Amino acid sequence: MFETRFTEDFGVTYPIVQGGMMWVSKKELVAAVSNAGALGILSALTFPTPDELAQEIEGTKALTDKPFGVNLTFLPTLKPVDYDAYVDVVVQTGVKIVETAGRNPEKYMDKLKGAGIKVIHKCTSIRHAKKAQEIGCDYVSIDGFECAGHPGEDDVTSLILVPRAADELDIPVVASGGFGDGRGLVAALSLGAVAVNMGTRFMMTKEAPIHDKVKEVLLKAKETDTILIERSLRNTMRAWRSELTEKIADMEKKGATLEELAPLLSGRRSFEYIMKGEPEQALIACGEVIGLINDIPTVEEVVQRIINEAKSVVEKNCALIDK
Repeated sequence: MFETRFTEDFGVTYPIVQGGMMWVSKKELVAAVSNAGALGILSALTFPTPDELAQEIEGTKALTDKPFGVNLTFLPTLKPVDYDAYVDVVVQTGVKIVETAGRNPEKYMDKLKGAGIKVIHKCTSIRHAKKAQEIGCDYVSIDGFECAGHPGEDDVTSLILVPRAADELDIPVVASGGFGDGRGLVAALSLGAVAVNMGTRFMMTKEAPIHDKVKEVLLKAKETDTILIERSLRNTMRAWRSELTEKIADMEKKGATLEELAPLLSGRRSFEYIMKGEPEQALIACGEVIGLINDIPTVEEVVQRIINEAKSVVEKNCALIDK
């Protein structure tokens, strides 16, 4: 059911990808997603060292015999990251799927492709998608403006980006940003995508390794409860509207510098508050799809609900043709 080129290429049952989320995409969640028939993705930089990533990959293998991948996000950081070492770990541990994001991954393509790894590059514009195709990426995951995390600076929604990418690229397209139910899956396939990428929906599951108090607070949020920060730095991020993100936005309006903002933007700081169950002091990436999320089920329940709902939507729409 819902077999696409994505399910064929990656050996999964359903055309659904769990996005690589910092601090959240750990073995418990990733294995649950893969076991449910979708594609789980570990977040490499969640782990402070390449050795710790290697341990997490082996831990994931112990929890699932299904395909899973690793996200490698190439972003400017205050503390240099040994990306070469992380790439080496991915290759050496036999991972065959990598989701890249952020800066151009061209420097690492020969090593990844030489190891037989399929590369899905996540990007936020058609020009970046075309570049990803040019350097040899197998897939593009196109992020609409609705997405959690970094939506780019063009402010174009998935409804426009997905069909444009499908029309203008020769490689397959994964739809990302604004997807969280069966209606969204059918919409994405109708727009020309071969799968959907979901982060916020999987973050709001029982297996997601964040404090229950954080999930309970986010459960009350609507699509209007996200905020764009770091716009002044041209590194725009969509996050849940909290005391911290409101403070950051206010500082930006007053002309705060990167040096002034950096302590509040610290991922490690936010991670500590998330784990303690104090979301108001945390920087939590959150997409507008939060407005469609009304419960905290298991991953298995999410995946099966999406597929059942998508089937119902297709059957209902087919009936329109028969009339």
